Amino acid sequence: MTVSPFRNQIQNRNFLSPVGFEFKLGKEPKVSFFCTSARIPELSLQTTIQPTYLKDIDFPGEKLTYGDLTLRFLVDENMENYMKIHNWLTGLGFPETTQDYVDLISDPTDVTQPGDIKREYSDGSLSILNSNFRVNTIVKFNDLFPISLSSLEFDTAATDVQYFTAEATFKYTVYYITDSDGRTRL
Repeated sequence: MTVSPFRNQIQNRNFLSPVGFEFKLGKEPKVSFFCTSARIPELSLQTTIQPTYLKDIDFPGEKLTYGDLTLRFLVDENMENYMKIHNWLTGLGFPETTQDYVDLISDPTDVTQPGDIKREYSDGSLSILNSNFRVNTIVKFNDLFPISLSSLEFDTAATDVQYFTAEATFKYTVYYITDSDGRTRL
């Protein structure tokens, strides 16, 4: 039997484009529409060290560590999308009273189901597009919640108008990489 020398080569010779993506945040679709930057967070595996009398030996550990998800989005003129993340953070941290948290989980404009015990979280997905701008891969994030929101600096000395972008950083439990029809990516 003859083995083809090309069997180990990549079949699709198109390269992944950094502009071919779409991010959807289930709880806050207004943030999703203006998203200009997102990245698949880093993933690392802790190691276990076996001591020896010569050199300690590293072995694969048991825990994965997921990096934070950071999104950059354009801020709309009415600051609706910025305020959605701001209010979500404020509700989680309840800086003034615990009523801030109650307001978060009972917000009538929230698209999640009322009474949902995970209402302070949101699922999200980063759709990666192919060279024809069709969804090729989906990175699904479970139980997202914001941990930071960047500041907005107003400056009357600016000579050109640079529209505001804000960065929001999220923690989550886990992410999965699937193909466009939901099967695990190989």
